[in-house]
Amino acid sequence: MQMDERKKKVLEAIVLDYIATAEPVGSRTIARNFNLGVSSATIRNEMADLEDLGLIEQPHTSAGRIPSDAGYRFYVDWLMQKASLSGDERSVVESIVFQKIKKIQGLVQDTSRLLSQLTNLTSLVLTSQQTNSPLHQVHILPYQQAKALMVVVRESGAVENHIVDVAESTTAEDLQHVTTILNGKLKGLTLEKVKSSLLREIYSELTRQKDLINMALEFLGPMVDGRDSNGVVLGGTLNMLNQPEFKDVHKLKSLLQIFEEGSVLKKILSEETGGGLTVRIGGENKLEEMHDCSLITASYQVDGQIAGVIGVLGPTRMDYAKACTLVEAMTQNLSTVLKRYYK
Repeated sequence: MQMDERKKKVLEAIVLDYIATAEPVGSRTIARNFNLGVSSATIRNEMADLEDLGLIEQPHTSAGRIPSDAGYRFYVDWLMQKASLSGDERSVVESIVFQKIKKIQGLVQDTSRLLSQLTNLTSLVLTSQQTNSPLHQVHILPYQQAKALMVVVRESGAVENHIVDVAESTTAEDLQHVTTILNGKLKGLTLEKVKSSLLREIYSELTRQKDLINMALEFLGPMVDGRDSNGVVLGGTLNMLNQPEFKDVHKLKSLLQIFEEGSVLKKILSEETGGGLTVRIGGENKLEEMHDCSLITASYQVDGQIAGVIGVLGPTRMDYAKACTLVEAMTQNLSTVLKRYYK
C-alpha cells in the first residue's frame, strides 16, 4: 500500500489537529476543518489504510485516531513545513543573546529559559562539549558562605561550572586576585599543558600571600582532575505538568528523576553532536522513560567546532514545525554570538 497524496493530507490533518487539541481525531473533524474536498466516508477509508500502515492508532477509549510514533516520524520527514518565526519572536531571540554577549553563563541560562517559554516545552542546553579546548578565561565569584563559583570558559565557547570550598574569611578581593593569577598563567593552555612546572610558577606568584596558595590549588583541582559539572542547563521543567500526557503521576515522576540526574541527560545530549537538527520520536529514544517524549536537538559551534547542544523535550504530541524552527534559530544565534565574542 502506497502513501498517495490524499493519505498524506489525511495524516497531516490528524497530526496537526491532535497537536492542537490533544484529543483523538475523527473523520468528521477532518472534513469540517481541513477542506480536503472529500466526504467523511472517504476520509474514514483513508484512515483505515493509515492504521493498517501503522501511522495512526486508536486509543481504547475513543473512536477517533491519534498519530503513532511512525506517523509523527513520517510527518517530520516528509510533510512538515518549517514554521516562520514571528517578528516578535525573532526580536526576542536576537535581543536576548546580544544583551548577554559578555556574560556567557547568563547567555546559556537565558537561552534555555527563553526556548522553554517560546515552545512551552522543557529546554536543554549542553554547555561543556570541548573539555580539551584551550582555556579562554576563568571567573571566580563569591557563591555562598565558605564557597565560591568558578566559571571556566574555553576557546571553543564551552562553559563549565565548579563549586569550590574556600575559607570563611575569604573576601571578594582575594578571589579577584586568584582569578587574575590563574588567567595570566592558564589562558590559551589545554589541561594537558597544565604541568607541575606551571603549578610551581603559580605558587611562586603567590608566595607573599601564602593564605591564597591553597585556594588557588583548590580552584585548579577540578580543572586538572577533569571533574566538571553536569553541564546541562534546563528550562521549563514544570512545563511537563501542563501536558495532558503527563497527568499520570508515575510517568511524570520517572521523567523528573531523569531531570535530576544530570549525568544521564549529559550522556544523552553528548550523543547528539552531528551538527544538524535531530528529531527523536517516542521509542527512538534509548531511555524507556522517554518513550512518550520527543527530543529535538541541534549543535551550536564556534569556528567549526561543536561547543554544545541545544534541545527541547516534550510529549510526542508537540508542534514539531515550531519547535524545530526555534531550536535552529537559537542554535544559529548562539553560534553567532560566541563567534563574535571570541574574535
